[in-house]
Amino acid sequence: MARKRKGRDISGWLVIDKPAGLTSTAVVNKVRWAMQAKKAGHAGTLDPEATGLLAVALGEATKTVPFITDALKAYEFTIRLGQATNTDDAEGEVIASSDLRPGDDAIKDALNAFIGDIMQVPPQFSAVKIDGERAYKRARDGEEMELAARPLWVEELVLTDRPDADTAVLEMTCGKGGYVRSIARDLGEALGCHAHVLNLRRLWSGPFDLDGALTMEEVERLAQDPALDAYLRPLEEGLVDLPCVTCPPESAVRLRNGNPAMVLANGVEYGEECWAAMNGEAVAVGRYKSGELHPSRVFVR
Repeated sequence: MARKRKGRDISGWLVIDKPAGLTSTAVVNKVRWAMQAKKAGHAGTLDPEATGLLAVALGEATKTVPFITDALKAYEFTIRLGQATNTDDAEGEVIASSDLRPGDDAIKDALNAFIGDIMQVPPQFSAVKIDGERAYKRARDGEEMELAARPLWVEELVLTDRPDADTAVLEMTCGKGGYVRSIARDLGEALGCHAHVLNLRRLWSGPFDLDGALTMEEVERLAQDPALDAYLRPLEEGLVDLPCVTCPPESAVRLRNGNPAMVLANGVEYGEECWAAMNGEAVAVGRYKSGELHPSRVFVR
């Protein structure tokens, strides 16, 4: 018999402003402890030295994580021109340098090649798996790997500030799976001067932004205090990018048992993914077909 997981049956989202120096997993573990929750996860890893928005899902909200992971995200980051590092960020060793410092117009022109559908090679120090092993583990052993390029949608990439000749501040809005470090590396190559990321901050992800986000100091101060529950956002916020259909009580019972059921839909296409609500509460996610929702995920609360 499986051991029953300890903790509260609590579901929803807690939006965190992650500090530098913590892994995303460490933040999730701290939030789960602070909320005394049975289950927790996050929607999109941030590198340990990166800061900004980390959306932590609790309980049944973990079933909505893929919809946030797939959503658009925005980042602000500063790049150091004139130096390439083996990690593509400031934590690594400098492996190439240049005295060239392109002007603002040259940077803006070069950014055009990184907008739209692009192919991107992940950094050597990344969590990409090679023959079942993380690339960063091999990179730490001094191995240089041929990593396959991956598609990325970049909605927007703009130069927002130029503090000095050595640094430039950029903002990027992109889809799932983007590596900001790869953008910096490839931009430096395109400019002929090398570059790496100095600092990185996620501004928003899907429906979540930093407005009202909790710091880790606040999470620790309110840990295991009922006052922390007031910051919990509804599970349904993780579904806002999907169309919503309405189900009557008898359909809710069928859906929660994993069976197709009749729903009331307006403007939903055949085969479209959507979520069903009863009195505003999420019941299931699935595909809409001929008046019925065929569930793929169900919520039990």
